Amino acid sequence: QVQLVESGGGLVQAGGSLRLSCAASGRTFSDYAIGWFRQAPGKDREFVSVISWSGSSKSYADSVKGRFTISRDNAKNTVYLQMNSLKPEDTAVYYCAAYPKGGSKYEYWGQGTQVTVSS
Repeated sequence: QVQLVESGGGLVQAGGSLRLSCAASGRTFSDYAIGWFRQAPGKDREFVSVISWSGSSKSYADSVKGRFTISRDNAKNTVYLQMNSLKPEDTAVYYCAAYPKGGSKYEYWGQGTQVTVSS
């Protein structure tokens, strides 16, 4: 079982930056791909980005390409989401989730961290 904890959210002006962290418990962090998702009020949960088990493969939603960067440090059991050039439409609760190697779905989710971008 993997416990995920997001941090780094907060209130920021449009055009500003935040770095989110997703910290995982245990010693099997490198066996999971880690994805970031977000959910705005009244909206469905939206995929943001994902990084592979090795960290060599990364994907981004079109809405964040060129602005967000995902990375991972397996030695620290942590995945980061660097968010630059933030827009009001980025306002949401951001969640990280773990996808087991050899699995078929995201199985573990964090509690979420609020990101609010003011105009």
